[in-house]
Amino acid sequence: MDPDTDPAAATATDPAPDPSLDPSGVPASVPAPLATVASASATAVDRRAVLGLGKLWLTGFGVAGLALAQPLRSGAALAAQRRPDRKPESPANARRLVMLDPGHGGNDPGAIGTRGTFEKDVTLDIARETARALADRHGVAARMTRQDDRFLALDERVALAREAGADLFVSIHADSAPTADARGLSAYILSEKASDAFASRLAQQENQADRFGKPGAAGSRVLKDILLDLTARHTRTASLAARQLLVEGAGRELHLLENPMRAANFAVLKAPDVPSVLVETGFLSNPRDEEILCDPAARRVVARILGREIAKVLSSPAFA
Repeated sequence: MDPDTDPAAATATDPAPDPSLDPSGVPASVPAPLATVASASATAVDRRAVLGLGKLWLTGFGVAGLALAQPLRSGAALAAQRRPDRKPESPANARRLVMLDPGHGGNDPGAIGTRGTFEKDVTLDIARETARALADRHGVAARMTRQDDRFLALDERVALAREAGADLFVSIHADSAPTADARGLSAYILSEKASDAFASRLAQQENQADRFGKPGAAGSRVLKDILLDLTARHTRTASLAARQLLVEGAGRELHLLENPMRAANFAVLKAPDVPSVLVETGFLSNPRDEEILCDPAARRVVARILGREIAKVLSSPAFA
C-alpha cells in the first residue's frame, strides 16, 4: 500500500529514453490494459527513487505509510507486484493453528511512548489485524490469548497455547528498548543464555510483567512441564526457522532492528511443545517507531505483513 507523493518534489532530470520502451516507460510488448497499470506504477516508483524514501516512512502530512526504495523494474514486473494477495491457502494450512499473544494488558500498560501511546493497545490492534489477515487471506486459523484489555500472567499465556494445541505461538510487542536509538522490527526465541546484552535486558524487562498480577496469581503448572524438556529438539528447530523466516520476509518491507534475530530467557516463550517467537514490531521508546505504531493504517500494514509471513512459516519444512 504505497502512499501518494508530491509531484512537485520530483524535479530530477529525466533519463534518456530507452528505444525498447514506449513514451510511458513500459515495454512495447506489454498489452495496452497492462501497460496502463504499469505506467502508473512506474511513475510512483520513479518518484520514490527521486525522493530517496526509505522503508517505513512518514509523509509530509504526518500520516504513516509504507514505501520501498528499490530499483526500477519492467512494466510487467511492476504490474505483477501490484496483484492482490493470494487466495486462501491449501486445506493443509487451514488445519494449522496460530496463537497470537498481544503483550501486556489490563493494569499492565507495557511501554508508554513519549506521545502517551500504550503498548498494550498497539499489540492488541496488531494481533487482531494479523488474525484477520491469516483467516481472510491465507486460510489459517488464529486465536488470541486476550481479545480485550485484560491482564494475563505469563504462564497463563503459555498454557493457553498448549491447551489449544497451537502449531505456533507468536507474542507481539512494541516495548521500550534498552538503548534509546534502537528502532525497527526484531524477533526473539527462547535461550537460557541470551544472545547479547540487549536481548538479555529486554527479557528481564518482559519477565517482570507478572508484578502487575495479584499476589500468588502466577502458578507453576507450566514450569513443571518446562523442566521435563526445556530444549525439545523439534520445538527449538521450528522456533529457529520461524524466527528466520519472519524476519527475512518482513525485512523486505519493514525497517529492521540492527541484528534483528536474537534470543534470551523470555518466560512467555517457555512452552516445551509449541514453537514460540516473540516479535517486537518496533519500540515505543523511539519517536519514529512510535509515530508509525500509533497510526492505525501503519499498524494494518505491519499486521498484513506478519500474517503473510506467519502463513509461510507454517508451510515451511520445519512445520511439515
